[in-house]
Amino acid sequence: MRVVTWNLWWRFGPWRERQKAILAVLRDLRPDVVALQEVWAAADGENLAEWLAADLGLHCAWAPSPAPERWRRRIAASDSDGVDIGNAVLSRWPVTEQETLLLPAPPELADGRLALYTRLATGSYDIPFFTTHLTSTLGASAVRREQVTALAEFVSRWTGDTPHPPIVTGDFNAWPDSDEVRLFGGYRTPPAVPGQILYDAWDYAAPSAPSATWTPENPYAARVLEPPARIDYIHVGPPGPVGEGHVRDVRRAGLGPVDGVWPSDHAAVVAELAEGEGGTGC
Repeated sequence: MRVVTWNLWWRFGPWRERQKAILAVLRDLRPDVVALQEVWAAADGENLAEWLAADLGLHCAWAPSPAPERWRRRIAASDSDGVDIGNAVLSRWPVTEQETLLLPAPPELADGRLALYTRLATGSYDIPFFTTHLTSTLGASAVRREQVTALAEFVSRWTGDTPHPPIVTGDFNAWPDSDEVRLFGGYRTPPAVPGQILYDAWDYAAPSAPSATWTPENPYAARVLEPPARIDYIHVGPPGPVGEGHVRDVRRAGLGPVDGVWPSDHAAVVAELAEGEGGTGC
């Protein structure tokens, strides 16, 4: 099973041209499940996630933010009128359940960031699949720790009745050795939910593999003069009884321009997960 997570940079920059570049990258990847953050939906009903899903032949679950106003103020009025921002999941398998969690944040940082849960019904088992987008403010590690604690509790409520481990994806806006990421994984520090372990898929990559998903190689990211870092993640619980969900490979994608246009300010993360011995679902 090929899983992709990608922050699509909402309607910033040349978003119409980027839309086509995003699709081109995803077509080449041929994913089974895609987790998306900073997805836009227009007042006229046009929705980036649904447009991508239709072209890729995937099911779509969409979760709009309840507070898009702060985002709208950051772009031109002609691009912001009635436009929503949110998370989405695209899946080769039907989405049989969907639930959202508003992440905690103090008033000065409350811009409607969410976690989205979906249940994906394969031929052999269900997959509990999540995506999220944590606050990006520098120095807000304490806020992100509260957010990953809420996220971990949210994950625990929707897992446990299927052999496939939970898959949790998203833009954590935090480095791998940060308190919030270690807290969420729960195997380098006591877990946010007792007994709940979620492995960082990148730990299965070659030690020398370049890992930054936020990098000055990308001109959209270079403008803020920050050092390169891996801030986008695919987390997976311990493999199921016959190896379901075991991480076989992980890499980055979307690392260059398509017809002269970079698709997003983030690189995507791509993980190959095992279906388990004898499984037919993935």
